[in-house]
Amino acid sequence: MAKDFTVDKYEEFLKTAIAAGYSLVSYEEYIKNDFDKVLILRHDVDKKPKNSLKTAQLQHQLGVTGTYYFRAVPSSFDVDVILQIAALGHEIGYHYEDLTICKGDYQKSIIHFEKWLSKLRTYYPVKTVCMHGSPLSKHDNRKLWDRYNYKDYDVVAEPYFDIDFNKVFYITDTGRKWDGNKVSVRDKVDSKFNLSFHSTNQLIKGFKAGKLPNHIMQNIHPQRWSNNRLEWIQEFVFQNIKNSIKKLLFVT
Repeated sequence: MAKDFTVDKYEEFLKTAIAAGYSLVSYEEYIKNDFDKVLILRHDVDKKPKNSLKTAQLQHQLGVTGTYYFRAVPSSFDVDVILQIAALGHEIGYHYEDLTICKGDYQKSIIHFEKWLSKLRTYYPVKTVCMHGSPLSKHDNRKLWDRYNYKDYDVVAEPYFDIDFNKVFYITDTGRKWDGNKVSVRDKVDSKFNLSFHSTNQLIKGFKAGKLPNHIMQNIHPQRWSNNRLEWIQEFVFQNIKNSIKKLLFVT
């Protein structure tokens, strides 16, 4: 049995969802269509964009599409990768963290948002955006919309605002685990679903047993998923250290 958080394990996860009758789609596809059973494939490209290219290629081979949110930082914003992922038929979106970057200055933040949204749109007609949690920052990037409206910028939707998570079951690998609420600072939602899964194998068993809701959004950070042993170990160690820091700063 393949260890967790590898591309091989993610492939098994996707194939199991397909076999269970789910449509695997991008966020934009979900908005535009009605689905009986759907798994929205969301990816936050926080760093290591080439890892995102690997998951995008895998999904293309399986005949499914997802959404890839890129940050306005060098560790994420790789134009060549953006173009390759878009060419595979996936949606590209802006993973905004403007309040964090601009240190809470709202006027500078909205200018920064406009600049990077426009820049990203030179490579793809962006229609959805999604906040980056910036877990080590005191700024919640969603607060930008207390003063402005993203729909004024021809943005159709932002998942934290435009999905009813009492109807869509949200699963995320934040903290490098699927039940990482205790180490998640902002990547969490209010939901009526009383379901918890720790490992990808548990999710796979849930799909096979028909125990998962019909509408699901998965959020993964592809830098955490690798078949390369050294890279896998490095991410495992780094994430454990990061989780400990977050617990000290925000949980305790």
